[in-house]
Amino acid sequence: MNDRPSLPAEGTAAHTDGAHRNTLDIYPLNCYFFGSKDAVTFKDETLADRVGRMKLNYDTYGLRTCVQAVLLVELFKHPHLLLLQVRNSIYKLPGGRVRPGESDIDCLKRKLTSKLSMDGHGSWEVVECIGMWWKPDFETLVYPYLPPNIERPKECTKLFLVRLPASCKFIVPKNFNLLAIPLCQVHENRKTYGPIISGVPQLLSKFSINVVEP
Repeated sequence: MNDRPSLPAEGTAAHTDGAHRNTLDIYPLNCYFFGSKDAVTFKDETLADRVGRMKLNYDTYGLRTCVQAVLLVELFKHPHLLLLQVRNSIYKLPGGRVRPGESDIDCLKRKLTSKLSMDGHGSWEVVECIGMWWKPDFETLVYPYLPPNIERPKECTKLFLVRLPASCKFIVPKNFNLLAIPLCQVHENRKTYGPIISGVPQLLSKFSINVVEP
């Protein structure tokens, strides 16, 4: 008796669904509209203050989990990654910290709506988690894996691929810039974008990117 699950034959629904999941349709940047809303307030704290706050939160809630969105558009026949720029220097993927009791997906949709949409009715299609990064301690060093000698990591950052609709309006706080950066510029450019963002192109290598013309 064969207990191994049988693989779907070519042309079956399972095969078609798998192909669809690995194909990412992206749309030209000019299909989207951009506006602004009131600026957000940043905490005025030193690095020591931030580390102290993170330690207190860890003692209270345990592992800190952050979720970030990978959003792609097309420009000049090349995939571009949407990044938020803070204070004209720091680049971030849209997202944020998961609240206690909140699911990763619910948090990501909440953060995307608050940072990229004003009316609170943004429709976000979260495809899947494509990568995870870990902080063994409260330092800035992150790893794309959990080191085997670390039993109590302090932070986990999860990257989710999000499919954009054919058209929508992004509403961004005035003290943020929403930029479209070509993947070839982001790739392994740790000095400018940091280890997580610069590793996104490699994480996307499993997908076939299809440019859809309007």
